Amino acid sequence: MTPDPTLADITAEPGVPKPDPLLVLDGVRRDFGGVRAVDVDHLEVQRGVITGLIGPNGAGKTTLFNLLTGFDRGGTGRWTFDGRDVAGMPAHRLARRGMVRTFQLTRVLSRLTVLENMKLAAVGQRGERLLPALLRPVWGAQEADIERRADDLLDRFLLAAKRDDYAGYLSGGQRRLLEMARALMVDPTLVMLDEPMAGVNPALRQDLLGRITDLRDSGRTVLFVEHDMDVVMSISDWVVCMAQGRVIAEGPPARVAGNPAVIDAYLGSQHGADDEQGSEETTS
Repeated sequence: MTPDPTLADITAEPGVPKPDPLLVLDGVRRDFGGVRAVDVDHLEVQRGVITGLIGPNGAGKTTLFNLLTGFDRGGTGRWTFDGRDVAGMPAHRLARRGMVRTFQLTRVLSRLTVLENMKLAAVGQRGERLLPALLRPVWGAQEADIERRADDLLDRFLLAAKRDDYAGYLSGGQRRLLEMARALMVDPTLVMLDEPMAGVNPALRQDLLGRITDLRDSGRTVLFVEHDMDVVMSISDWVVCMAQGRVIAEGPPARVAGNPAVIDAYLGSQHGADDEQGSEETTS
């Protein structure tokens, strides 16, 4: 893909400053017993681009997501979103500020319809308060507007035909699409996707990739965790690699893919020694 011009002159090294960071992390730590799962000294996520977060199993990617989005409040350090300190802020308040996420295991309300799932995500609904709920003129127009927005998003995400079906009957890929569409009901600035391709069949895969790039093209920022390197290389403007809780590399996709530290993290540092030993045995 064509490199993002805002990142063209940025040095590919861990913790490098960006020209317009939306999310900035400083000294972010998370311990579980004697194990440090996250140990990020400094990281900046550039506004308006797609950043892929990669790393081997156990690298701390999802734990970092949980910290940043308020689903785990046991960490230390400081992180700012759009210039405001949000460390320790609960998830619902972060969503109102424009930071939303999806999950590795899809979370839909199975006994509600697809449309009801969408409408539930809208913020600032007047009908949610007791007294206004008794007076339909107070919230009726807003409710109609929310439903129009929901229908528009369902159409864009190819779920219009499923609007009145129970969400529990959707396929894995359709649930992914619903999660992403539902996240957009709050009109977010930053969308964080945890393994968006997990469980998605090939028929929906390309469409889901298109929806992710559409988020960036509409001015939003995307940070996503993904194990499929083909996906990471095809849609990322910038890639960050974690290993053992730390950021060990970041840069354009091709640069990160060829970084020796990244190769060692995935294949094990022993692979280089094995290759060297095999070469010596061949020449001896």
